[in-house]
Amino acid sequence: MSVEVGTELPRLAVHLTRETAVRYAGASGDFNPIHYSDFYARALGLEGCIAHGMLTMGTALRVVTDWAGDPAKVRSYGVRFTKPVPVPDDAEGALVEFAGRVTKVADGVATVAIDALCDGVKVLGSATAEVSVD
Repeated sequence: MSVEVGTELPRLAVHLTRETAVRYAGASGDFNPIHYSDFYARALGLEGCIAHGMLTMGTALRVVTDWAGDPAKVRSYGVRFTKPVPVPDDAEGALVEFAGRVTKVADGVATVAIDALCDGVKVLGSATAEVSVD
């Protein structure tokens, strides 16, 4: 794969719904009710349910794995959570848009910066993955 600094990865748009949250809770074992119950979310001072942070983080990495063609090529990945993703109780859910761009290439490894936006608000900060490109 020929990669250079500035390469833009294909964008990804995902709707995170309450159903997504419940399915993720089952897969991860994280049944914190703030992810599927407005009652409990509001009891903690939230406006409503929020997506699991790790669900948002994992979904963001799809920009890289889809582009690289093999998840095993990811050498490292890290993010900082900046804002929660509010998930309304409707059929559409929250639209989260992901994008990535190569910021460095050295020794067969590309560094990719990932952007994650919900309603124009950045929900992940310092999201960076290192990918083998040999």
